[in-house]
Amino acid sequence: MRRALLSVVCVLVAGCGEDPVPEDVPPPGSGVEMRRFAIESEAVGRRLVGRVLVSGGRPRKGPLLVLLHGQGVSPETMITDTLRVALEEVRDAPVVLLPEGGEASYWHDRRSGDWGRMVVDEAIPAAIERFQLDPSRVAIAGFSMGGFGALHLAAEHPGRFCSVAAHSPAVFSTRPRRASPFGEAFDDDADFARADPIADARDVPAGTWVDIGNGDPFAPAVRELVARMRSPRFRMWGGGHDFTFFEERTREWLRFHDERC
Repeated sequence: MRRALLSVVCVLVAGCGEDPVPEDVPPPGSGVEMRRFAIESEAVGRRLVGRVLVSGGRPRKGPLLVLLHGQGVSPETMITDTLRVALEEVRDAPVVLLPEGGEASYWHDRRSGDWGRMVVDEAIPAAIERFQLDPSRVAIAGFSMGGFGALHLAAEHPGRFCSVAAHSPAVFSTRPRRASPFGEAFDDDADFARADPIADARDVPAGTWVDIGNGDPFAPAVRELVARMRSPRFRMWGGGHDFTFFEERTREWLRFHDERC
């Protein structure tokens, strides 16, 4: 198993093979180090480059927090100064894994690749082995497309995650039309049915964190989702589909994961 994982994933200063991926240098005074996370993914069929945040004071056999990015952006968009500082303040600081999810994968298995399998069966086991983490202490969260992915993967893999959070999740009551900005979220009607968090709401773990702005276009679908969930920790705030609440409440949602994992 160890040899197989190392052949798939490299989390190294030099990267993988003949195409080195240099380690990023943390800002002065920062106790949180950012490293590039290169995956030669069999599930997706190509090389993916994400990020990992590692706190200098993390405990041995500590937790892992998987943080999924949104549509059309990169893993780096999830790494804010607030997050770096907050990680330094957490006693049991997690290693934060930020995998690459492509332009509009919506983090589920589909024609373009098995994006969900990549996260669960490739990226997570490799991060656990590389950083000697506790495999029973894996949390998952995400923003927008990433929030969708966190809900979908938590429902698809019951009991796998000790904590789940969906921030401004891009949830749809019906499959978006091809001409819409979200037309690439699903391959077809069957793909939408297989990965619909609203239909699978009862399979999402009880107590999952969900937040949404009251002016967010996804708010009606999210309200439908939480009405079907089991005891969600739901927060509606004043705002639209942006990073405001996610960043302002960083310490709060980190504590949420810390308490559950």
